[in-house]
Amino acid sequence: MLTSLSIRNVVLIEALDLSFASGLGVLTGETGAGKSILLDALGLILGDRADSGLVRSGEDQASVTATFEFDRFPPAIRSALNEAEVDVEPGEALIIKRRVRADGGSKAFVNDQPVGVALLRELARSLVELHGQHDDRGLVNARGHRALLDRYAGADVAGVEAAWSKWRKAEDALDAARAAVSRAAEEQDLLLAHLAELNALAPVLGEEEELAGQRADMQKGERLSGDLVELQRLWEGSDSALATLRSAARRLDRIAAEHPLLAEALEALDRAVIEASEAEDKLARAAEALAHDPALLDRIETRLFDLRAAARKHGCTVDDLPHKMTEMRTALDAIEGGEAQIAGLERTAREAALDYQAKAEALSVQRAEAARRLDKAVAAELAPLKLDAAKFHTAVLRLPEDRWGAGGIDAVEFLISTNPGADFAPLGKIASGGELSRFILALKVALAEEGGAATIIFDEIDRGVGGAVASAIGDRLSRLASGGQLLAVTHSPQVAARGDRHYMIAKSSEGTVTRTSVALLDAAARKEEIARMLSGAEVTAEARAQADRLLEKA
Repeated sequence: MLTSLSIRNVVLIEALDLSFASGLGVLTGETGAGKSILLDALGLILGDRADSGLVRSGEDQASVTATFEFDRFPPAIRSALNEAEVDVEPGEALIIKRRVRADGGSKAFVNDQPVGVALLRELARSLVELHGQHDDRGLVNARGHRALLDRYAGADVAGVEAAWSKWRKAEDALDAARAAVSRAAEEQDLLLAHLAELNALAPVLGEEEELAGQRADMQKGERLSGDLVELQRLWEGSDSALATLRSAARRLDRIAAEHPLLAEALEALDRAVIEASEAEDKLARAAEALAHDPALLDRIETRLFDLRAAARKHGCTVDDLPHKMTEMRTALDAIEGGEAQIAGLERTAREAALDYQAKAEALSVQRAEAARRLDKAVAAELAPLKLDAAKFHTAVLRLPEDRWGAGGIDAVEFLISTNPGADFAPLGKIASGGELSRFILALKVALAEEGGAATIIFDEIDRGVGGAVASAIGDRLSRLASGGQLLAVTHSPQVAARGDRHYMIAKSSEGTVTRTSVALLDAAARKEEIARMLSGAEVTAEARAQADRLLEKA
């Protein structure tokens, strides 16, 4: 609950430190004293937009610090702190601070750790439930009714949201698969034609390099053919150089024994014959290797052209053509197997749909049961608020399938009937502002009794009513506060008398400086303030006596 509030330089509040306790705390004061400023300051703690207009004139910045204490942090608060990586030890108070600069900038802190305003808004759901003078617009608007009923029911909305998300993802995957198969089917004829072309071409990995090498050798042979023919002529025939060397070697062999030098000459000549023979052999092999068949060269060049043209057509290298064929076969297989894949995805989507519908149906049952309980709870509040003839009904309506969503399959709306026999109508159709205020209070009290925020604040919820109705309102607020902490800003003495603690908001002026202050009243001052609320500007003895009676009754 909220245990302290410290405000510095917020509009008319120069410096203010307040302590709060459990039970019902009432805040009173004359119109214009600054009650709205106090709530605006608290709004900063709850993540409201930081308006530079809140900074007191002449000051650089304003600040608000609120302390909340719990026996144990509610799970939602602990989860939000953990997600934001804010360290708060068990049993430690939660201290939220907000600074607003005159230039419009702001900073937020939780236990001296800087945080984003989004975290304050997340924490606010479990910290403070503020029902202001215009808050009834939120309850009049049917868009928020389903969330209120779900909280009242303690419903497993998260489970329905998860099932809805799973169903949507399954449907999206199915739609994507169907689209992919449809696109592939449109390309099937083209894929088949391309694959037929490549099958006919039958490219082989490394083939381009091998053919290019063969073509280069044949082109060299074509260039060297004249020289090779001439060389072969020089080494062939009876008058060739090799034949001459061999003839000379035979003659020298007959006389080599006659002299050592002749023997050496024969050895040298034999070596020459051997080298010349090797040269002749290599020339013959080279001529064979470089031989060029014009028809074969033409076939090789045609093959290379076809391979490279196919590679250009498919945007790849020649060596990648076999892989491209594999890709085409895979795509064609996917088209053929697409129906099986789609059948599996249809089965998954169907199962997800059934799971969502089962959870949504269970949630719908919870809502219907909670609606009956809420109707009874609100009805119990109407008589004390002098709305005996009125009726309240929570309508849970089945939505058409095209409007189902993460929130389930129902629409929820709070309806009322103010006169016997009158049809039920939305809250906003009530003509009387006083009736609407009391209906809103009855609904809020009924909803708040099921738990929610640690601190509940009512801002002038009793406006427009008085006498016995105001007394009944005070009684409802007091009972509601008995299980926690409730603060009520009020102009009603009957409500103020019900408070466990009474704060008076006052405005004072010193020259051109105007200040707002808040004081916790003791018994005597409280009696005087309630007497003022009863009589107006001049407090009479009769008003003081009536104040005594109200306090004694409370």
